[in-house]
Amino acid sequence: MSLNIARFEYQGRVRWGVMRGSQITPVPGEFATTGDFIRGTSLAELAALEGNTLEQSAVKLLSPVTQNQQFVCQGANYRQHMIESGMDPDEKTYNMIFTKASSCIVAADSDVIKPRIVQFLDYEIELGLVLRKAIKGAVTITDKNLHEYVAGAVIVNDYSARDVQIPQMQFYKGKSFRTFGPVGPWLTLLDASSITALKNLQLKLTVNGEVRQQDSSANLVFGPAETLTELSTVQDFEAGDLLATGTPAGCALSIPSQFKQKIGALLPEKTKWDLFLKVQSQRKQYLRNGDLVEASIRSADGKIDLGVQRNRVVVEAL
Repeated sequence: MSLNIARFEYQGRVRWGVMRGSQITPVPGEFATTGDFIRGTSLAELAALEGNTLEQSAVKLLSPVTQNQQFVCQGANYRQHMIESGMDPDEKTYNMIFTKASSCIVAADSDVIKPRIVQFLDYEIELGLVLRKAIKGAVTITDKNLHEYVAGAVIVNDYSARDVQIPQMQFYKGKSFRTFGPVGPWLTLLDASSITALKNLQLKLTVNGEVRQQDSSANLVFGPAETLTELSTVQDFEAGDLLATGTPAGCALSIPSQFKQKIGALLPEKTKWDLFLKVQSQRKQYLRNGDLVEASIRSADGKIDLGVQRNRVVVEAL
């Protein structure tokens, strides 16, 4: 069983609700955070919820992951994206982990504000996992018990300022500008019978209607169970925390081959990065003011549908 859960604003009040088509059934109670909601409800109770409904068009959908939660990310987790990122998939045997500032989390239909200092703004559709319970020490997570640790899934777009991230070697800084983390439009809760769908979801991202990224979560290099097992030996998690599992190939970013990188390493730092920026300036795929980015994730049979994100790129006002 799976169930779509919305966090929304209606008449000045923030609520949670069960989505059935275009109708939302508000969930009784107050839940300030995603963790509070997950700890205070159950999938079975929510599935049985009845009562008055609201039209989706009458509410303002908010991010189903609140800004108090951790935003942990995997990098270069699809083989083809490794290659386009200048890595050798046969040599990269480690799980790349970084974080984004939770203050970058916004609703799925938010504008993405392109800071004036950023020249090369890139997109990254990702499957996001929302944790079911706290992890305070090392645990062994497998496909069989994954549902005990993962409550559900969301769409994440890991917007990235490549001219900050790459030359400055600052993933956190280049990916944490405000609005650089749309999440939703809703949270799809999963149980033991439906969580297997995480292994075969279809990811698709378009810019102004042109397909830029399209892949299946079946091609993740490091899956959710092994990633959470590894991270449990490193850090604590709380219910409601977010793990973004990496993006497929098709980003605007262009990284030199391994051979060219070795040549570049011999150059003075300024010369090397000037050449990098020159190459990026020739890439027409980078986002510009007014571009519309749409991202969707769903199963082939449509039984699991995480919705569609729509973000308009807007240059930061003076």
